Amino acid sequence: MDIGYKLASEAFGPEELIRQAVRAEAAGFDFVEMSDHFHPWLDVQGHSSFTWTVLGAIAARTERIGLVTGVTCPTVRYHPAVVAQAAATLALVSGGRFVLGVGSGERLNEHVVGPGFPETVRGRHELLREALEIIRLLWRGGYHSYEGKHLRLADARVFDLPEQLPLIAVAASGPKSAGIAAELGDGLFATEDKASIVRHYRTAGGSGPGYAEVPMAWAPDERSAAEEALRTSRWALTGWKVMSELPNPANFEAATTTVRVEDILGKFACGPDPDRYLAAAQRYVDAGFDRLVLQNAGPDPDGFIDFYQRELAEPLRALRPSGAA
Repeated sequence: MDIGYKLASEAFGPEELIRQAVRAEAAGFDFVEMSDHFHPWLDVQGHSSFTWTVLGAIAARTERIGLVTGVTCPTVRYHPAVVAQAAATLALVSGGRFVLGVGSGERLNEHVVGPGFPETVRGRHELLREALEIIRLLWRGGYHSYEGKHLRLADARVFDLPEQLPLIAVAASGPKSAGIAAELGDGLFATEDKASIVRHYRTAGGSGPGYAEVPMAWAPDERSAAEEALRTSRWALTGWKVMSELPNPANFEAATTTVRVEDILGKFACGPDPDRYLAAAQRYVDAGFDRLVLQNAGPDPDGFIDFYQRELAEPLRALRPSGAA
């Protein structure tokens, strides 16, 4: 069981994210995962730095810890050729510690460049499939062109390629996206504790690792943890259909006015009791995930890292699917 630390790029500036990553390495986390956004979910979060710059700086400041994008959309805001080049470069400067997490994206981040975000899930899946084909093509080395329904590549080459290419983990929430992950990815990425996602991935032939984000909020008392998560992270309760469609933080503000502390307590493991965190993680382990990302929405990241070292590190690594010998 690999355990990761979520770098909340929407909640902290780049210097603080680098500091947290260094602390996460010292605390024994296996990897850090950072979202790749243009906007935060809510204005109150107040940040959204350029992920690739921050991960490059983290690579230079650390020695062992893995680096993961969770996740990059390689279709609208970026052309997949740029993602192929960026991922190859980060793999080189990190000494092979990088995993490229990709997904079909959200309107929140992709509409900003003008051409528009696809209106249908089918269109987004078609774009993602073509983007992954382009990335794989460029990672073969040499010059390549590509003519797809949505995307094109003209006589392009990524010159600096690592000997060991980055693993690609593809975000999925249903059978179609899980099929793309199995066919064109090396692993699976998800945010829900649904065994059906892993089952679809395995049925489609996927055999790689499964990354999943586990929502948490640490504080010395349960109430203050939940209140901070309500203030900054209530967007997480809107569901993927809403999360993928709304264009701006103001829309998420309006869509979450009815979320209560009690709703947060039903979604996040909150407070100082390690058993709650282990129970939350167990649900993802039972669903079939083996690389857990601890996503802390509490008010004190250092307190959470200390709590992880003291109370969670060993028991989390010992988790096995319920009923397993």
